[in-house]
Amino acid sequence: MANADQIRMHATEKYVLPAHRQGRKRFSIRVGDVVRELKMVGRVPAVCSALGGNKFLLSNGLRLADTTGPKSGQSTTVTYTYEFVEADRPSEHDNSWKKLRGMLKDVFAELGGGEAYLRDERRAFYPPEEGR
Repeated sequence: MANADQIRMHATEKYVLPAHRQGRKRFSIRVGDVVRELKMVGRVPAVCSALGGNKFLLSNGLRLADTTGPKSGQSTTVTYTYEFVEADRPSEHDNSWKKLRGMLKDVFAELGGGEAYLRDERRAFYPPEEGR
């Protein structure tokens, strides 16, 4: 799993879903907290990019309300404040489905792809014919 995907998934599970369950309209995530929790020392730019990016916002039905921290925007002190966009508030069911999507991609890749896997399974299903 890519660092950005891991960061987004962690932030969703640890911050977005609990804020949603509590019925909060706004919540904040501090970059330094995510860096510490995921033990991503030296990956501050990746955390900032993942938390401030459109992919994270759209997948969780969020709007970036405020960003505090240094002008560079690349520090453990950067804090993102989000607001839920009412029409797109995430549900735990939707988020679980998104996590499952593509989960076997790596497994099929190791087996030569989905088509190769199915070919091998079909070949193994039918008994070999004598005299062919």
